[in-house]
Amino acid sequence: MARWTEAGRSFTDLILEVFRLNGLLLEAGDRLAAPSGLTSARWQVLGVADHGPVSVAQVARTMGLRRQSVQQTADALARDGFLVFVDDPDDRRARRIALTTAGRRALRAVEARHAVWVEGLAARVDLRALRATVAALRDATSLLQSPPPRGRRRRKD
Repeated sequence: MARWTEAGRSFTDLILEVFRLNGLLLEAGDRLAAPSGLTSARWQVLGVADHGPVSVAQVARTMGLRRQSVQQTADALARDGFLVFVDDPDDRRARRIALTTAGRRALRAVEARHAVWVEGLAARVDLRALRATVAALRDATSLLQSPPPRGRRRRKD
């Protein structure tokens, strides 16, 4: 069995809670998005594309997802009329995704349901604690995105 420091156990607790929270957020997102014919994944892609035509790779980087899964979602959204593929002016071989009127309408409807839902949750939490949690999650994200420091040796157990 691995031996962890108190900090290591706490970081593991954070990871497990984030996994649980992610599952619950995806379920809630699916419930919020379903009346508009969307899923959490589709909602995420439309949300990124709402800021202007964007490549599938850019959506994947923004959301921390795999490009292949975003491509599959974008293809499905295009088949269902929520987005279109447009030429990329920076790369003749590439395409970008852009919302259709139906996609924008669906996204706005989900955003309205989300606002009601999230305000209800926000009213039940301490704002300072929430901000501290967001800061801690950003720190963890930054750690995971950064290369490990050089010169540190792995501990032999």
